[in-house]
Amino acid sequence: MTDLLPAFGSTLHTVLAFVIALSVIVAVHEFGHYIIGRWSGIRAEVFSIGFGPRLAARRDRHGTLWQIAAVPLGGYVRFLGDTNAASAGTAKPVPGRARETLEGAPLWARMATVAAGPGFSFLLAIVIFASFALIRGVPLDQPTVGALSPVPPGVTNQLRPGDRITAIAGQPVKEWADIDRIAADLPAAPGQDWQVARDGAEITVPGPDLMPARIGGVAPGGAAADAGLRPGDVIAAIDGAPISRFDQLRPKVEAAAGAPLTLTVWREDRGPFDVTLAPREQDLPRAGGGFEKRWLVGITGGGNYFAPALRRAGPVEAIGLGLSTTWGVVASSITGIAAMVTGQISSCNIGGAISIAESTGQAAAVGIPDFIWWIGILSAAIGFLNILPIPVLDGGHLAFYLYEAVTGRRPSDRVTRWLTSIGLALVLGLMIFGLSNDLFCG
Repeated sequence: MTDLLPAFGSTLHTVLAFVIALSVIVAVHEFGHYIIGRWSGIRAEVFSIGFGPRLAARRDRHGTLWQIAAVPLGGYVRFLGDTNAASAGTAKPVPGRARETLEGAPLWARMATVAAGPGFSFLLAIVIFASFALIRGVPLDQPTVGALSPVPPGVTNQLRPGDRITAIAGQPVKEWADIDRIAADLPAAPGQDWQVARDGAEITVPGPDLMPARIGGVAPGGAAADAGLRPGDVIAAIDGAPISRFDQLRPKVEAAAGAPLTLTVWREDRGPFDVTLAPREQDLPRAGGGFEKRWLVGITGGGNYFAPALRRAGPVEAIGLGLSTTWGVVASSITGIAAMVTGQISSCNIGGAISIAESTGQAAAVGIPDFIWWIGILSAAIGFLNILPIPVLDGGHLAFYLYEAVTGRRPSDRVTRWLTSIGLALVLGLMIFGLSNDLFCG
């Protein structure tokens, strides 16, 4: 029985992280509907985080009941006159107060209220990504050493924080991309000569190889995350064969073609240890377009044994980075959906609640910053999904409103109910399909 306790603790941690992330995302999304609706003259009767029996509630001075419900798997705003939480279907009449209902409000108010949900989801993502740039900063244009990372036994690193890197092995360095270029030209070695500007002088110091086999990021839901690997871990060997560079990992993973690999890993607070994991085949976009299948373990390289020195990002720059990162999530979602529809990639790329929960738990296990970043990614993805023109989703409502704006009349109740039923069946079908992928896709 005691053998089950670690697994139970891990499952509880995953569930808790998923509930927290989902609650934050849902609260922001629904608050967008609520606040824009209120400003537009539409009365919200209930603002709920979760479904089912009410656990706690408070009514504010505007008459809205704010509640936390027992099933924390979503939430909703129910406006005056709504017959269900999705604000879909025929609204019940409210004599003398039609203007305060969603269906009785002017077209502009309805469109603004519905669009505000996805809009606030995108806003949350932008704020999270921009905040990272403001708080953490961005690398200096001139390659400069920041905080040092622990090095495993046998690795020499005499670089210091503040060193401005001017050359490596005699090759000049003017920007960060030069280090990658030089690494591709030099053979793997235990160390290199680093030329740096320090205290007003140009000196040469022994430093580590340019691209050590150090993990910089662990993808939630990947084989490495399942095996418990963390950023900062250093891979010393694969199946007993020593490696010194991160790029030596890829050919071994490809050659394994899904067969288990034993990685010897060094971690600062643990020393060397072995983990066994099996690479997983994934569809990745090619630089020139299209997709290719590759075997991956779900890690990215961590650069060298130091972090770049950072500078403060200005508000405009940070917002720009937030916008571009959010758009990157949306663009990858569009590309992925198009590739699945056209058969370029497997439908197993559609994940369900289980895989999302597992990825959320893994992101939380790495640390609070990674967890917050993952919330930003999920919020952007949920914002995109909600603007798809599927009835019962926000995008479906907006499609109905667009029809009304173009034709000057609303779709008939019969057509609305029919399309809403189809949309609900489609959404439920996708949820079941994603869940089946979680359970049966290898």
